[in-house]
Amino acid sequence: MSTETAPETAGVTAVAYRLAPEQSKFTVQAFAEGLFSAFGHDPVIQIRSFSGEVHFVPGTFENASLKITVDPNSLAVSDDVKEKDRLEIEQTMRNEVLETSRYHEIVFTSSNISVNRLAQGRCQVRVIGDLTLHGVTRNSIWISAEAKINEDTLQASGNFSLKQSDFGIKPYSAAGGTIKLKNELKFLFDLAGKSVGSAH
Repeated sequence: MSTETAPETAGVTAVAYRLAPEQSKFTVQAFAEGLFSAFGHDPVIQIRSFSGEVHFVPGTFENASLKITVDPNSLAVSDDVKEKDRLEIEQTMRNEVLETSRYHEIVFTSSNISVNRLAQGRCQVRVIGDLTLHGVTRNSIWISAEAKINEDTLQASGNFSLKQSDFGIKPYSAAGGTIKLKNELKFLFDLAGKSVGSAH
């Protein structure tokens, strides 16, 4: 279902749901190589600060759209690791990997959303859109999710994967390369949203 503007359907107005980070879970699963992998340590990074809205026409899902903005400085190691190691990983991630002093936000904007109803209030959603990360924009990023929707709340859970090299990012490496992470990252999300009424 394209997010391009469509004719009004019997005067029905789209509704908006604002994402609620405090009720959501959004993480990045990294995969280790080198010594990290020998110890079986695949770091999990928590995305703590983000905002976003979902718009669609109730019942038909016409004019559906999604936009999410992430603060890259909010990424934090959620594993049970030594505080010294946690600080080193987070500092390297912000300063050298994501270069947050140059690139202040990560933005995903949908270009096409299709919805397949599973049951009352439940549906399978496929979102295609543009992701700007580390100053690079990639088109046709696919995200699949299962959503639960009612008049007041929205919940969507799913996952997607990205390669850091597609965005000009050099994967994390430390200790002369003996500790490093693989190129591919897996994102897992369980997002909650609250209705904010009609979309404008």
